[in-house]
Amino acid sequence: MILCCGEALVDMIPKAVASGEVGFVPHAGGAVFNTAIALGRLGARVGLLTGLSSDLFGRQLSESLAASHVDASRVILSDRPTTLAFVQLCGGQARYSFFDENSAGRMLTVDDMPDLSAEVSTLFFGGISLACEPGASAYAALLERESGRRVIMLDPNIRPDFIADADAYRARIVRLISLADIVKLSDEDLDWIVEAPNSLSEKARTLLDTGPALVIVTRGGAGATGVLRGGHEMHVPACETRVVDTVGAGDTFNAGVLAHLAECGCLSPDGIALLGPDEVERAMQFGARAAAVTVSRAGANPPWADEL
Repeated sequence: MILCCGEALVDMIPKAVASGEVGFVPHAGGAVFNTAIALGRLGARVGLLTGLSSDLFGRQLSESLAASHVDASRVILSDRPTTLAFVQLCGGQARYSFFDENSAGRMLTVDDMPDLSAEVSTLFFGGISLACEPGASAYAALLERESGRRVIMLDPNIRPDFIADADAYRARIVRLISLADIVKLSDEDLDWIVEAPNSLSEKARTLLDTGPALVIVTRGGAGATGVLRGGHEMHVPACETRVVDTVGAGDTFNAGVLAHLAECGCLSPDGIALLGPDEVERAMQFGARAAAVTVSRAGANPPWADEL
C-alpha cells in the first residue's frame, strides 16, 4: 500500500451563476488528498492518513475517498472544521486563500501518528500539511520515524503565505528532503528552496547530494526533468491538451509516477536503490499523461486508468 499522509480540504472553485455574479462550488481537494484520489483511480492500492471533520465538507471528502477506492481506515475524525481553500484562477493558474485555523487536519499531533503495518510499503508527504503546526511537526516526525524502513516520496509544494519564518521552514524542508527517497518539486519550489543562482540541474543535484535517490522537477508546459543519484538526467515533455485550469496537476503527476513505480515493483528500499533512467522516464511519462487529463477539466479531477 502507498499511504498518503497530509491534508484533505475543500477547494472552493469560482463559477458564474445565473445572475452574472461569481459563486463558489465546493470540490474535494488538498495536495495529498488529490494524490491519494488519483492513485486510487489509477488502480494502485492506496490509503490516506489525515484529519477529517464530521461536518458536511468532511462527509464530502469521505465520500470522495470511498468513490475512488482509497482506504480511509487511518483517517482521524473530529468535530473541528474542514479547511477551505478559495481558488482564484488567473490565466488558468490557481491562486489560493486558505481558511485553516483550528481545522480537523491541522490540529493533528505526534500522538495521533499510528504504528504502520507491513502492508504499507511507501509513504507520500507534501502540501500545506508540512507548514501548519501542530500537524506539520506530527507529519515530520512520522517521516523521520519511517525513513529507511519504507520508501518515502516528498513534494514540498511550497505555499509562501503559510510560512512565518522562511529560513526555519527552508531548513526543515531540506532536512526532510535528506530523509526521502524520491523528491518531486516544481521549478518555483526548487528556486525557493535552493536560493543560489545555479541552473535547474545544478540545484536538483544540490538536493540529491543530501540523500534522495531521485529528484524530479516539473516545469508546467515545459515538461519534467528527473535526476538520479548516479548522474543520469531524463526529460519528458508535457502532453498537449486544452488547459482549463491547473488545479491538481502536480498532485496527479505524483500519483502517476508512484502508480507506475508500484506496478513495476520498484517501491521498496531495494527497488529504489536499483532504479534506472529508463524506468524513471517511463514513470514521468505516465505522470505527464495523467496530469494532462486533470488540467483539461475544472478542479482536481484526476483520470481513471481506462481514460489513459
